[in-house]
Amino acid sequence: MSMHSSTLLLFGATGDLSRRMLLPSLYALHADGLINPDLRIFGTARSTLTDDGFRDMARAALCEFLPDDRKAEGLIDAFLQRLCYVALDASDPQGFAALADKIGDISGGLSIFLSTAPSLFEPTIKGLHNAGLSGENVRIGLEKPLGNDLASSQHINDAVNAVFPETRTFRIDHYLGKETVQNLMALRFANMLFEPLWNANAIEHVQITVSETVGLEGRAGFYDDTGALRDMVQNHMLQLLALTAMEPPASLDATAIRDEKVKVLRALRPVVEGDVVTGQYNEGAVNGEAVKGYDADLGKPSDTETFVAIKAYVDNWRWQGVPFFLRTGKRLPERRSEIVIQFKPVPHNVFKDRGGRLEANTLVIRLQPEEYVRLLVMAKEPGLDRGGVTLREVPLDLSLTAAFVGSRRRIAYERLLLDLIEGDQTLFVRRDEVEVQWKWIDAIRALWDATALKPKGYGAGSWGPNAAIALTERDGVSWHE
Repeated sequence: MSMHSSTLLLFGATGDLSRRMLLPSLYALHADGLINPDLRIFGTARSTLTDDGFRDMARAALCEFLPDDRKAEGLIDAFLQRLCYVALDASDPQGFAALADKIGDISGGLSIFLSTAPSLFEPTIKGLHNAGLSGENVRIGLEKPLGNDLASSQHINDAVNAVFPETRTFRIDHYLGKETVQNLMALRFANMLFEPLWNANAIEHVQITVSETVGLEGRAGFYDDTGALRDMVQNHMLQLLALTAMEPPASLDATAIRDEKVKVLRALRPVVEGDVVTGQYNEGAVNGEAVKGYDADLGKPSDTETFVAIKAYVDNWRWQGVPFFLRTGKRLPERRSEIVIQFKPVPHNVFKDRGGRLEANTLVIRLQPEEYVRLLVMAKEPGLDRGGVTLREVPLDLSLTAAFVGSRRRIAYERLLLDLIEGDQTLFVRRDEVEVQWKWIDAIRALWDATALKPKGYGAGSWGPNAAIALTERDGVSWHE
């Protein structure tokens, strides 16, 4: 189904995700004329609000979270007129009839953005189906968490697919909507410079880091039940790994791209003892401010990990023997998401006899907070060289912000919401991807249980426990910091 939907339904419309991301994203699409003038937007949540009350809430959210240069009173007023609201308790099947009555005609197509607790997926899907909101012209976008292991994920997917077939199911990983993540494909597949070297012959190792400075930030209950492995590695980091390691797709068709990603995920070698480190932050200082430890933030003792480092391998011809070092955690020194490609050294240093020392080339793909691609190459320092040749590592920088200064930078949900409305599945995750990711993650958690692995403490504001450093140093590698 490729037709544009004429109606969008947002579940959780009064929540933090909606206020910070969804409503500002939809406003930006409206302001730039990227959604049809007749697109209707309905919000639903448990809060009792009128249409005008929801519009007032949306106005406050736009005033708080839109950048100043995007605020235009006339455009905001026009956008707010698109909005309607229906109060709904998703656990009560009776409420869905009133929702369907308020929405009315969906013959022009309906797109649903479903963000809810895992326990409410099944009753919500049934409620939508019984109310007639699941026909051939209805597609559904699913925001994580989609379960907490393979079995619960399969249960949710079965419930969804009983009503919405895979062709109308859009599983959201917002990292895939980031501009720099998509530029990873352009870097690899639009430049002859990189693709011939993108393999075990030329690459020594790969590092993927997603670090946060924040702690629980109001997510205590969810996070303590989830932990860093399931919250970040299972989805965002494995998707970044798959995009980094996949074979060139035959085209930019959604099926072709997702076929190549799932091949990589199926080739992941099971993690063995010693190749995974877990940690939990203690008190310390982040950005010069004293912060509490995890147990104090949570209000009780816990063994939940807030840091994970993994040495992973992709067992195929392209990547045989190349370690992929994954690292993510809370209360680390800086907020950063990046992919680092470490190339092998040149086979012979022709400058050695004249004192020239070489460093192997490094490619850094920074996703946030800055967006850039940086290639570190060797260059000769100016001079007459009578005392020897001095070589120095210098960066070749492509700042995406500077290079495309006239282009508007889009947040991930702008693209993902537009793709949902238009029916393009390219940047959404297919069921077999989700399930093979969970299978790999579940095996790691089973290893933790079998070895009684407990998180090691690390000071807030550090780069995690010392064991994470040892994880890389055994291979003669240092984390890119």
